[in-house]
Amino acid sequence: MATSPPTIFAPNRRKAVRRRMAHLQTAPDAPRYIADDMADDVLDRLSFLRHEPKRALLIGDWTGAVATALGAQNVTTEKRDPLLIDEEAPLPVTEGFDFIASLGTLDTLNDLPGALVHLRRALADGGLMIACFMGAGSLPALRAIMLEADADRPSPRIHPQVDVRAGGQLLQRCGFADPVIDHHHIDVRFSSFERLIGDLRAQGLGNCLARSGEPLSKPAFTRAKAAFAARADADGKVTERFEVLTLSGWAKPLRPPKFL
Repeated sequence: MATSPPTIFAPNRRKAVRRRMAHLQTAPDAPRYIADDMADDVLDRLSFLRHEPKRALLIGDWTGAVATALGAQNVTTEKRDPLLIDEEAPLPVTEGFDFIASLGTLDTLNDLPGALVHLRRALADGGLMIACFMGAGSLPALRAIMLEADADRPSPRIHPQVDVRAGGQLLQRCGFADPVIDHHHIDVRFSSFERLIGDLRAQGLGNCLARSGEPLSKPAFTRAKAAFAARADADGKVTERFEVLTLSGWAKPLRPPKFL
């Protein structure tokens, strides 16, 4: 008997996070290093694999970098905004895509396996899927700061995260052939707690948990700032780490996964 996936994330909060991101990204100095890194990663892998698609589907390419690069190669691209589609439902496609890229959206879905199955079914025979999103090990400094801020009443504030091995199992389970799963990190130095939170919000990385903690009270916010300051280096900055997990797989007969 089929069972529904647990409700970890709230779809309405997820959309609100992305709407806020879209608004904040209108600022000329808005941080875009996560999106830029994911776009570069996808294009590098596509070039390395020597895959030359004719039709591509892009989900979450909000800077347009991947679409622009593929357009220059005469690839017909379709862009889907995660705000306007249900990624946990079958994709409305009339013809399979040679290439699908998902950028920074899969990590906040309740039914990640289901979403991957739908991506697999949207591929043409021999097609390639590459998905990038925040993985296990992200935001260790913020996690520690929030624990100190909440004191003896810790609240759920950091999303659960997928690690490399779980990613490989997911790809196999969802029918992708020759799966490759790896990760890399981005280290960013912040001069203030407010700047760290601002960067997260501007890049769509805010909290969208279904059962989230209460907003920080003034005393808790003061403790968070003190915890941030206590971790600062000689320049008064704290280094935060963003782990980017990348999953790739093909629409062809299955083989064992490769873990890098």
